[in-house]
Amino acid sequence: MTDVAALRGLALLDGLSDDQLAELASAGESISFRAGDELFRQAAPAEFWFLLLDGRIALSRRAGHEETRVGVMESPGQWAGGFRAWDEHGGYMATGRALSAGHLLKVPAEKLRSLADRWFPFGVHFIRGLMQTVRSIESMARERESLVALGTLAAGLAHELNNPAAAATRAVDALVATNGELVASLRRLAASSVTAEQFVALDALRTTDRTAGGPRTPLQLADQEEELADWLAEHGVDGEWTIAPVLAAGGYDIDWCDKVAVTLPGPALAPGLEWVAHSLASELMLGEIKESTGRISELVAAVKEYTHLDRAELEEVAVADGVDSTLIMLGRELAGVTVRREYDRDAPRVEANVAELNQVWTHLIRNAVDAMRGGGTMTIRIARAGDGALVQIADTGPGMPAEVLAHAFDPFFTTKAVGEGTGLGLDVSRRIVVDSHGGAIDIDTDQSGTVVRVRLPARVSRAAG
Repeated sequence: MTDVAALRGLALLDGLSDDQLAELASAGESISFRAGDELFRQAAPAEFWFLLLDGRIALSRRAGHEETRVGVMESPGQWAGGFRAWDEHGGYMATGRALSAGHLLKVPAEKLRSLADRWFPFGVHFIRGLMQTVRSIESMARERESLVALGTLAAGLAHELNNPAAAATRAVDALVATNGELVASLRRLAASSVTAEQFVALDALRTTDRTAGGPRTPLQLADQEEELADWLAEHGVDGEWTIAPVLAAGGYDIDWCDKVAVTLPGPALAPGLEWVAHSLASELMLGEIKESTGRISELVAAVKEYTHLDRAELEEVAVADGVDSTLIMLGRELAGVTVRREYDRDAPRVEANVAELNQVWTHLIRNAVDAMRGGGTMTIRIARAGDGALVQIADTGPGMPAEVLAHAFDPFFTTKAVGEGTGLGLDVSRRIVVDSHGGAIDIDTDQSGTVVRVRLPARVSRAAG
């Protein structure tokens, strides 16, 4: 049985008499645990109240396939479970696994309820009402926050996907029409009695004899189109206003046209040039389709990186990859903001839970954008910090007032209006960085802006993260 003297030193039990402490000790049993022992499991009926006497216990919650560290019991007097003493449906809110050897007082919930009813009946009624209220509010708040966050990300992703998808659709429609024109021009070329040797020579000119040189300005391209249109008109080629822009975009010039005229004299010239133009247009449209679908693939890869699909809970990662995937996911919200990336590509990789860190980057980037009211410059720096990495997110907003800075890391604290997102998210960010990863997070702010610094160690301490 637990010694009354051991209970007397716990601040939680201040105010209880020796007789009450003795009753509490006799109601339960003292249990020993070793590192790695699972003491209670999330969602199981909370039929026991666990009071920590010494040792350390990690608390983790599972969501889907992910298990996340949410806290550590390490101070004597911390407790868990026992909710069925005042809630018949109460379950353990997390899974408790021992990080070291230690001892607990394990009290059945019904005995705890009996003691509480005798010692402070008003407190029991108060706790029951509080638990029901908190459970209802928390459930609705979490559901609302999740829907808001999901809706915002979904809208941003839909916006980002729409542009390349629409471009690919337009290119496919144009490619269908161009393919028909390509076949028609080839038919007219064959009807002009062109020889096999002439067609081979034309194809060689199409593929190997374009003008060299660097990129051209829009004005230079327009001048070349005009020159080509004049040449085509002089040589009796109809539709010069449609053929000339394509030939100019492909790098063909007047000298090239002269070579084609020598290769295909007479009636074969016009269908030959049309065939070249339509072939080139098909290539350009296929390139546009490839670029558009490639962009869609990049977005899908960014979503996979951001949501941490098919990945281990802890793995060695490059911090810049998570930051970049978050910027892609928030692309729509960054319209009007200048984003400067100052990455030290030699910054070490760190052991981390990518999905959790991406939540941190999401909160910090959104806060920076909100502080600048959708404009200004956001600078993201990634550098080495000892054996780990340092991430700085700086904005050019007006800075945090002292009263806001004082409460920035408080749970549920926000400066945003009702319905605008999920608050500052700095409490969540602090728990992820400090509690789950053994890192540090701090804020510097003045009238020229705010800088949030996140320091991550190379390895997550098995005792703290």
